[in-house]
Amino acid sequence: MSVKKPSPQWKKFQPPVQDPAIIPIHQNPSVINMNVNAEMQPTTPGFPRVRETGLIDKKQHSYGFIQCCDRDARLFFHFSEYNGNVETLKIGEAVEFQMSYDRRTGKPVAVGVVKIDPSMVSPEIVNDEKVQGTIVQEAKLVKQKNGTIPGTQDGLGRVTYVHNGECFFLPYGLEDVVSNSTTPKSGEDVLFQIATDKRDGKIRARNVESLESATHRYVGVVCSMKDTFGFIERADIVKEIFFHYSEFKGDIGELILGDDVSFGIQIRNNKEVAVEIERLPEGTVIFEDIAVEMVKGKILKMIKSTNRRPSEALAGRIMYETPKGLIEIPFGEKDQRGECTLLQGDTVEFQIATDRRDKLQRATNIALLEDTFEYSGEIRETGMIAALKDGYGFIYCADRDARMFFHFSEFLDLTYSPRLQDELQFTVDQDASEPSRQVATRIKHLAKGSVSFVNVLPAVYIGTIDKEPSTHKNQGKTKDGEPGNIIYDYEGTIQQIPYYLKDVTDQNNLPHFGDKVDFQIGEIKSTAKKQAVKVRVVLRNIAGRCHGYIATLKENYGFIETADHEKEVFFHFSSFTGDTNDLELGDEMEYTLARKSSKVSAENIRKLPRGTIPSDEIVSDKGTLQGRIIRPMRIVNTEQEEYCGLVQAMDDDGNDIDDPYPYGITSLADKRDFLQKDDVVRFQVARSKKDGSLRAINIGALRKFIRAKVDSVKGQYGFINFEAEEGKKLFFHMTEVHDSAVIQPGDEVEFVLVQNQRNGKYSACSLRKITDTRRPERLLSRLKSITDDSTAYKVIIVRNPRGPDAGKGFQPRTLWKPVS
Repeated sequence: MSVKKPSPQWKKFQPPVQDPAIIPIHQNPSVINMNVNAEMQPTTPGFPRVRETGLIDKKQHSYGFIQCCDRDARLFFHFSEYNGNVETLKIGEAVEFQMSYDRRTGKPVAVGVVKIDPSMVSPEIVNDEKVQGTIVQEAKLVKQKNGTIPGTQDGLGRVTYVHNGECFFLPYGLEDVVSNSTTPKSGEDVLFQIATDKRDGKIRARNVESLESATHRYVGVVCSMKDTFGFIERADIVKEIFFHYSEFKGDIGELILGDDVSFGIQIRNNKEVAVEIERLPEGTVIFEDIAVEMVKGKILKMIKSTNRRPSEALAGRIMYETPKGLIEIPFGEKDQRGECTLLQGDTVEFQIATDRRDKLQRATNIALLEDTFEYSGEIRETGMIAALKDGYGFIYCADRDARMFFHFSEFLDLTYSPRLQDELQFTVDQDASEPSRQVATRIKHLAKGSVSFVNVLPAVYIGTIDKEPSTHKNQGKTKDGEPGNIIYDYEGTIQQIPYYLKDVTDQNNLPHFGDKVDFQIGEIKSTAKKQAVKVRVVLRNIAGRCHGYIATLKENYGFIETADHEKEVFFHFSSFTGDTNDLELGDEMEYTLARKSSKVSAENIRKLPRGTIPSDEIVSDKGTLQGRIIRPMRIVNTEQEEYCGLVQAMDDDGNDIDDPYPYGITSLADKRDFLQKDDVVRFQVARSKKDGSLRAINIGALRKFIRAKVDSVKGQYGFINFEAEEGKKLFFHMTEVHDSAVIQPGDEVEFVLVQNQRNGKYSACSLRKITDTRRPERLLSRLKSITDDSTAYKVIIVRNPRGPDAGKGFQPRTLWKPVS
């Protein structure tokens, strides 16, 4: 068979940019009847290019041949198809190419040839697992004789091994012997790996080393531990190796997952096992090299979060640009920096890690870049941290009426520590664990003042404070408390608008009831409701400062009697400037009025020096009068509408004279003595300097004091051994005791009996201690043991026993009754 020689025109051929005689396969779909490998034939127009790898087998003047690594083929290529300086191309170098067809001959040729890393090309597949066998024929060094070149089969040795009960023989050469191992002799046991040629499927032994000289120590990381065994991830190849706990040199309880170890390898039952395991210092074993340079790319494929173990270890994909074009690089679940939610199409930065064992590259330390929000088109919202818990919190949204859950892992900045009131930007997404709930993701911390909850209109309005907002806690249903109210004129119509304390510009100059203010109108983004913002005091309501007297003091509130003695005003202790323990009935006060919850109350209260409020002039010609109470103050009878009480003057015969005189708390000689209806009193008459009206002052009750002994004392109240009601002892409160005297059981006291107008019950007031007589200790101890349980049995005396004088013991006792 004659071999066709190359045409002489090849010798004079000047390589064009692309040889027109060569047509790439994807541009010639009509070529379907040529005798080529069926795998390389296109089935449809536009068939994608298939890149192959191979080794330069031969070079001529202007062309050469490539030996394919993945199939048994040898392809022609022209130097014009090589991308580079052909002079530097050497025989045996690795290249990548695409198969096409010559237009004139129809034969397959290689086009688009480029040089690649030799580590990326191998005509063989080498099994990672080592096999133990025996040398049956030694490999020899074959020398050239008479200028002839030895054949590929010359000098090969043979090694035998047993697999599944069958004996196999494999060839090997001296180049297959491990460099640091001695050349094995015939009959010697060896370790080797099985290599399969991808082109013709032939197998042979590679990396042969003597079993006796195989003292190499390997390193790795403990990746799995079971009851009595585990697995080590090897650092020399991508493979795990089995080990038994008995092979660990030390206390197995000290070995944990992730420990670096060194070990030897033995073949047991035709499988490699790790032996003589020793723990190494942390950081000794390094699997990969991480580039310092940060690379920018875009996520093409995300890893699906499922409970199952992913079928692909590096399932994610990132596309990034290089001088050679766009390249895809994989990444795994643990390659992200932090745990922020990543989405397909996100712009990220990352580092490239190269595995030392198989040179596989992957993306690691992946971080989301803020640039992605400019191009992704996703809706970003803003808000403020409303609550923080252990690892999570809630955001008060500026653009919707909601509190959004978030987890600390969603912050873009891993160094940021969230704090209350911090302003944030975030994306709202569905919660993967609970689809019905929305959560905040991809959170960015913003500078203070970046988030606005209200759209402020530019117009400025003038108004008057009609109601002040709450100034103390637990007054409002919302987090801002109860709002105040401003009345203003808008185009001839009286309007009102709410405002909150936080909307006042100067917190040290808060507006009060009646003050004139200017403000702007703000529309809340989340609810579209309007409120006044940037509220500023323009003119103080000087006439709004009021004076009065303390009329009533309760646990944390009280009432002030106005200076004209016509009504009383409620106040809370939190509105008083000073120590509330210093307040006493009748003290002069200054305050402002504020409307809250549709009621007027006193605010900004301060105590005045005694005598600051001008007192009324006593009408001397009236003298001291005697009279009776015909209407008590509202403090005594809360059901009446009028605040002040009325006293009717009487002559010596008990006849009414003059009109009734009004009186208030300042009219009482004893501010603790709340006069009852029909009480007989002495008083004087005073004339008001303001309007000349007459009122009663220095009123003192002409009551009969009753004496009795204290029965028991229980904290802030007690009982007197006096029966005003059948079977009940008389109640008294410690605040009614004069001179802060210490009252104990058995003490004799004098008091005034009063009746509550609301419930009709009697109690003692104006207590004065008379003696310190104490009951015997035996009686006091018995009193202490008496229960206060209302459900316990009680004994009521229905008749007295017959006396020694044969008196009538069955006659009931006569109860005390008030004189009508």
